[in-house]
Amino acid sequence: MPFRSGVRIVVLSAAVLASIPGICQVKPTTGSSGSSGGTIPGSGTSTGSNNGTIGTTGTTTGTGNSTNNGTLVPPIFISGRVMLEDGTAPPEPVAVERICFNTSRIEGYTDNQGYFGVQLGDEKGVFQDASEDTGRSIRSITGGGLSTVSKSSSGSGAGLGDQRFQNCDIRAKLAGYRSQSVSLAGHRALDSPDIGTILLHREGGDEGTTISMVSLLAPKDARKAFEKGMAYEKKNNLDAADKEFQRAVEIYPKFAAAWAEIGRIQATHNEILDARKSLDEAIKCDPRFLSPFVQIAMLDMQARKWQSLAEITDRAIRLDPFEFPQIYLFNAVGYYNLKNIDAAERSIQAAAKLDTLQQMPEVSHLQGLILIQRHNYPAAAERLRNYLKLAPDAEDAAEVQTQLAKLDKAIAADNSKPAGPPPDKQDK
Repeated sequence: MPFRSGVRIVVLSAAVLASIPGICQVKPTTGSSGSSGGTIPGSGTSTGSNNGTIGTTGTTTGTGNSTNNGTLVPPIFISGRVMLEDGTAPPEPVAVERICFNTSRIEGYTDNQGYFGVQLGDEKGVFQDASEDTGRSIRSITGGGLSTVSKSSSGSGAGLGDQRFQNCDIRAKLAGYRSQSVSLAGHRALDSPDIGTILLHREGGDEGTTISMVSLLAPKDARKAFEKGMAYEKKNNLDAADKEFQRAVEIYPKFAAAWAEIGRIQATHNEILDARKSLDEAIKCDPRFLSPFVQIAMLDMQARKWQSLAEITDRAIRLDPFEFPQIYLFNAVGYYNLKNIDAAERSIQAAAKLDTLQQMPEVSHLQGLILIQRHNYPAAAERLRNYLKLAPDAEDAAEVQTQLAKLDKAIAADNSKPAGPPPDKQDK
């Protein structure tokens, strides 16, 4: 019995785009909390385990296990696994580091299979690499990077109790590889310690960058204007931020990160044509800088320009097939709407693989719709149910429930069909 979903995958709402981890240009700010807004969604299976080697650890300033008045608070433990992108264990034990306010500290190490378990802030016996970050981050003058599974958050990182690591991320560190990041925001002492799987991607010389290397060459006055703009942007004073970014590109016309910020602000003001021009200028200044590609994809998604969306995300994937799982999602949406189901399926599978924490429920939604096209109704129903599990308050939840009811009827009808004759009697 053929099944018709009645729904053609459409554009993600602006709220959904903002809620997907890593979409915002400035990492420390709080993203919009919109629902999944009637479109697409996360698979990906977290394979973390807590049976690894427990890291050795001392007390880190500002994140210890006592409050300002001396009251002891419970320690926070985390565990998980570090794996290479192909699903194998790293070639050697890997350092697990915590990054708070642009400063990184090694918390412990994995075992030979990549498993780890550490107590946060307890670093007795842990060797700290001399190359660890101790000063202002390079991101402050390059437009920042977009972390794959990191969740942006706001709040104090030196607060009490469960606020101790509010502005901290965990990542793996292995020479020659790039790591996903996992946010510790909201991770409480009594929560499950398992933070899932952290993937490592082998670096290559031909890949794009999450920071603009061309922007590093900006003169001092241009950098100062850019930093002021970023500060205004964090305070949501976009007009003042725009003036500073405009000043930065006047001083240094090749300031790709500033052009990207100008484009982002213009898009916020619904100045779409101007935003596209600014983002195109950012790419022209630094063709390997990934942020403007992501922002252009968002504009194309909102405008339902499916061919352009597929093309810009294809370019971004060629530059960096690892850093942005949401780019694979956008790419899959573009190809789905172009009725290129094979291409859409390849991209959505890649998105699911990288979204190890299932932070993009839209991945499950689109997987379900693709499986409907393949007439694999049981698998489609499972994916749509996973979507509702991950995003129970989605704006399109009722619509998806209706789809599931139709699927269940189609599955029941198929199951009620009489079985055919045995193979040895079919020709008789």
